[in-house]
Amino acid sequence: MAVMVEIHIPLTADGEWIDDVGDYLIDLEEELGIEEWDDGEEFGDVYIFFIAGANERTLLKAASRIAVRDGVPGGAFAVVTDTGTARFGQGRRVNLPVR
Repeated sequence: MAVMVEIHIPLTADGEWIDDVGDYLIDLEEELGIEEWDDGEEFGDVYIFFIAGANERTLLKAASRIAVRDGVPGGAFAVVTDTGTARFGQGRRVNLPVR
C-alpha cells in the first residue's frame, strides 16, 4: 500500500472545472511525478480526485495547487489515506491549500 490523497471539491451547477482539473492532473503528473490513482468520481455533494505515486508532502502540494486553480470552487479539502482503503474519506482531513 502507498500514500494516497483524495481531493474533495464541492460540486457546483457549473461543472466545467472538473475537466479542467483532469487535464491539469496530467501536467502535475509530469511536473511532480504524481499519478492519478483512479478516475475522479462524484460522491454526495463533492467531486473526488485520487492521487498517489509520491510522498505525502508532494501529493498535498499538488492538491493545494488544484484547490487554488481558477474556476475550482472554494472549500476543497484533502483526505490523506492509502491505496488499500476501501471507502472514501477514511483518513486524516487536511484543509486546502496547505500553507
